[in-house]
Amino acid sequence: MEEIHANLHDRLQEAKEQGWLGEFAAIEASLAAAEQKLAAMRDLTTRHHTVHLGMPDLRGVVARIDSKQRNEDAKRQSRALQRGDDRLPLFKCGTAITPELAELAAIPDVSDDERDRDKETRRAPSTVPRGHYAIDPEPWGPPYVTQDDQEDPKPAQSRGPVVCREEGFVISAGSRHTVLVHPDDAAGLQPLPNWENSKGCCGPTGDAGHNRACPCGAPVATLAADCFGPFELHLDPVRTYALSQ
Repeated sequence: MEEIHANLHDRLQEAKEQGWLGEFAAIEASLAAAEQKLAAMRDLTTRHHTVHLGMPDLRGVVARIDSKQRNEDAKRQSRALQRGDDRLPLFKCGTAITPELAELAAIPDVSDDERDRDKETRRAPSTVPRGHYAIDPEPWGPPYVTQDDQEDPKPAQSRGPVVCREEGFVISAGSRHTVLVHPDDAAGLQPLPNWENSKGCCGPTGDAGHNRACPCGAPVATLAADCFGPFELHLDPVRTYALSQ
């Protein structure tokens, strides 16, 4: 728990530096919960019996809304209170995104051979098999920064193609520790309005930002499904959280 608490502090500082206001608010809430859990654990050390603290494992993944959505809900809640309506909107939608999933120790090596792609959709085999998840330690998605070596550039992100923009070849400096799942294990997610951030040839490239939303409308994931990249779904590590079934 102390390691989680320290990691949240680091993520909070990163969100502040990058100006990620939605993520900043969500991390603050997670940090407050971690501090409460730590206080409870320290209190237990003064006692001489064992109490289950209910630490969840990553089995089902549930969505939570960002600060913008939370502000909109707060306004609706205020209006509802003024008219005496007791059916108040929740700050967390709590929608289940996936069924129970089993953890993989590492991201599987998946063939990127053209012959292994689906003949109709041109998609690669899914990086993660159905019913499983893996934590991606590498950055994924925006923001992107210019690569130092423009003569021999690396792929912009793990299992993706090289990306060249006006400033040159770029590499992801986005979120680490996204939760990688089979896209079919989160079938309830929907494209953003007007297919925002879903550009690509045969599917979204996954390098433009969140392109899949929870049924409540909050962007929570990034689908990569183009014909020259991987086939995988990245759940945002701040906007989604684990819940034991």
